[in-house]
Amino acid sequence: MSSLQTFEITNQQISLKALNLGGIITELLVPDRKGELVNVVLGYNNISDFLSDDFYLGCIAGRFANRVAEGKLTIDGKAYQLAINNGKNHLHGGIKGFNKVYWEVSQVSESKLAFNYTSPHLEEGYPGNLDVTVTYELTEANELVIEYKAITDQETVINLTNHSYFNLSGAENGDILDHTVQIFTDSLVDVNEDQIPTGIIQNVTNTPFDFQEERNLNEAMEEYKSNDKTAIGFDHCYAYGDKRFKQMATVASAASGIAMEVYSTEPGMQLYTGNHLTAPFKQYQALCLETQHYPDSPNQPDFPGTSLKPNEEFNSKTVYQFSNF
Repeated sequence: MSSLQTFEITNQQISLKALNLGGIITELLVPDRKGELVNVVLGYNNISDFLSDDFYLGCIAGRFANRVAEGKLTIDGKAYQLAINNGKNHLHGGIKGFNKVYWEVSQVSESKLAFNYTSPHLEEGYPGNLDVTVTYELTEANELVIEYKAITDQETVINLTNHSYFNLSGAENGDILDHTVQIFTDSLVDVNEDQIPTGIIQNVTNTPFDFQEERNLNEAMEEYKSNDKTAIGFDHCYAYGDKRFKQMATVASAASGIAMEVYSTEPGMQLYTGNHLTAPFKQYQALCLETQHYPDSPNQPDFPGTSLKPNEEFNSKTVYQFSNF
């Protein structure tokens, strides 16, 4: 049994704290327009509370982030049953996903922190021994760079993301409804009532999901709710289609003057507005921008592929860049 440990890195302007449990980012201090440091990620005051966290705060989500329908996989003609932990579906790696395991700290310097974990064959139902390295680095351009690498000894599937909840006004300062959001795509993964993709990529232009131009989040959410009486907030995967490195989104808080730009090699990004946050947190207290592949990709042949074979290396890069206005 490993012990819970905190590691800290800095670039002299921003700093980050993370746990060896789940690679969880517990604190990210960023200067506001006055130069005062603000913690922009949601976390617990007592780090031991992360042991029982059910919100995936700040963690590495995997082996497969987001949902897999009924937890069913077929790889090279062989069926696999993943753990079921979200209604009748599989979510974020299962009952004991990457968020609940202890990672080895394989590198630590002033501005860089690397975690390594070897997921054994059939852990949570996934085939193959999967060796994963996730690196957090703070650059002089006030970027948090997250790089993911993985290899396997047997064909498997992989979809990794970081599940930090951001509030650019400060994690303890109200909610994110006054934030502005811009998302640089016109496409969204259509899902059913269980948030499983239908296989359709829908165009969001002139719909409540359209963030192609900068929008106030509260106004967008109210439009969404007026169009769908069952809606409580956004929890949707925006589709970009390819693995080129590109800007995905910009979020900003007029209260703090902090803006965050999101870049990634991933083909999708899940916008989640903290709809189900409960005590000790509050609904809409923070939002997630989870760069990833589309939900249920292993069962959707028209989606970008998520298989990883022996002699291949999985590589993914996401950048969160902070600035003031």
